[in-house]
Amino acid sequence: MHAILKGLCRKSPIQSNGVCKIEQNRSNPQRPRRSKLWSQGSPSKVHWDDFETVLAIAETGSLSGAARRLKVNHATVFRRLGDIEKRLGVILFDRSRRGYKPTQAGEEMADTAARIEEEVISAARRIAGRDLQPAGAVWITTTDSLLAGLLSPLLGQFRQQYPDITLDIAVSHQLFNLTKREADVAIRPTNNPPENLVGRRLLDVGMAIYGAAELINQHAELTEGQVPGLHDLPWVGPGAHLTDLPMYDWMIDQQLEDLCHYRVDSVSGMLAGTRAGIGVSALPCYLADQHADLIQLTDPIPELTVGLWFLMHPDLRDVARIRSLLDFTTDTVRLQSERLAGRPL
Repeated sequence: MHAILKGLCRKSPIQSNGVCKIEQNRSNPQRPRRSKLWSQGSPSKVHWDDFETVLAIAETGSLSGAARRLKVNHATVFRRLGDIEKRLGVILFDRSRRGYKPTQAGEEMADTAARIEEEVISAARRIAGRDLQPAGAVWITTTDSLLAGLLSPLLGQFRQQYPDITLDIAVSHQLFNLTKREADVAIRPTNNPPENLVGRRLLDVGMAIYGAAELINQHAELTEGQVPGLHDLPWVGPGAHLTDLPMYDWMIDQQLEDLCHYRVDSVSGMLAGTRAGIGVSALPCYLADQHADLIQLTDPIPELTVGLWFLMHPDLRDVARIRSLLDFTTDTVRLQSERLAGRPL
């Protein structure tokens, strides 16, 4: 990466009175090594991490946002930017109450940084693809419900079989950017996997309507022992970040939206709300069936079926440790196909 950046820096020397500063320095071999001109703006003084800092500020629009991305504090980003601008002799960002907006020089540097980032990440994927032994680290992103209800014991078995592979798991209901190596693989439910990724549909996950036994019994008493209908009960629904799941559209089609006064942006949160008796909800059968305090009110609903996918970037498909994880996950998950599909009443 350093070599790439060094080459880019040499292609764009800063001009002074129409003469490249590098050439000025070469034309005077007796010039002091640490002259004022050299310290103010020589392109050889641009470091690779300068580009990372400028890109983070440009994309987030603030020092605080850049600090979170770079995992440093606000003061560090402020100091780094001031140092970069001093060394280059240019202003890279216009400051205002609305944030940091790149100047023309800042835009050029941010654009260069984005290209460098893409090249470096691509090179890292290609190098990783030369791996021949199932060893090293695999970064996995998955959902909280899948990790708790299905994957944890399976990944434990995988580690016993492949002790040289380290698993680093990020729990999120958002699909990480696998192109930027925020994760190596994603194991998650979706019916619309991104087209830029490759992978395998492991199986389909069934979903049904569940409610807490106490809530159902209360409503049965109010209706003189009759089992309440779905439109007679309060609902726990998906939050805005769960729009990739089919239950969101299904609830609208079934005219259940007006009955939903409690929403959670994770399936585990919906499960907790349902068990607390706040309302009934559509839940994955493999997750809800583990809790004896929940009553299954419907058969698995075909419209709510969602695919379980193992996804990765195309450059990583031949990496030994990822191929081992893919094959192991496929075999072990498919052994539980009946449980994951759900049971009819």
